[in-house]
Amino acid sequence: MAPLTELLNWLAGRGLEIVLIILGSVLLARLVAWVSTKLTDRIDARATGGDALVRSEAAKHRHSLTQVISWTLIVLIYAVAVFFVLDRLGVPITGLVAPATVLGVGLGFGAQRIVGDVLAGFFLITERQYGFGDVVEIAVVGGGDPATGTVEDVTLRVTRLRSPNGEVVTVPNGQIVKVVNLSRDWARAVIDVPVPTSMDVNRVNEILRQVGEDAFRDPAMRPLLLDPPSVMGVETIDLDQVHVRMVARTLPGKQFEVGRDLRARIVHAFRREGMQDMPIPTTDASTVALTGVPGDGAR
Repeated sequence: MAPLTELLNWLAGRGLEIVLIILGSVLLARLVAWVSTKLTDRIDARATGGDALVRSEAAKHRHSLTQVISWTLIVLIYAVAVFFVLDRLGVPITGLVAPATVLGVGLGFGAQRIVGDVLAGFFLITERQYGFGDVVEIAVVGGGDPATGTVEDVTLRVTRLRSPNGEVVTVPNGQIVKVVNLSRDWARAVIDVPVPTSMDVNRVNEILRQVGEDAFRDPAMRPLLLDPPSVMGVETIDLDQVHVRMVARTLPGKQFEVGRDLRARIVHAFRREGMQDMPIPTTDASTVALTGVPGDGAR
């Protein structure tokens, strides 16, 4: 009976403390996660309350920063709970310093990639290279096709994207070698219109200018455009056709929607003018989503 009595006494004393520590850490971690969710929801609500089309860069940065801080706090809570549990179990914490140092050195050599991911994530967030809700194109070590999608989560270790097809892409931050932010400040929709060399290019330019003015006056399109779409003129010359370029500055992330609308308007405008044999307007994939700095004169 003595061992049973000692076990009951231990459970009533240190055992109960261990249970309370574990429950307290779990509840505290859930509280941090709940507060983080409320904060991010409030940030998103404020970011889209006045303008439902685009969130501000500051809001995206605050959203990402809140996610990182909550993730770090949860890790710290569980780490402290482990030390308290070891102390209640009678494991000498001071005696673990030397083994922990050796283990830390070993893990440091074996987990260089994880350390690199965390450091890269720290600089990604502090430098505001991208944030929650940004449309980005990420190239990773080793080449291959870049990962493209909308940023859904940013932590110190990984970035999660939602691709246009709906897949979730997870990219370790330490493997990122190039980031193209397609929704920073403003974006451009670039449309190349193939025109046969036998056709009057000046007439085509006039039609495209009219299309741009009509789109800018359209109540549905006006909020997406920063200024009237402009016609840049002949961009390239082929043997049997030339390409006339049309450019529109749009809100971040809205260049694809604007490009689709303008291409449809161009096709209808050519048909009204009796130009049924005109080739379909194309998109310059290398420049359709390039972004710039507000106030830049490029149009």
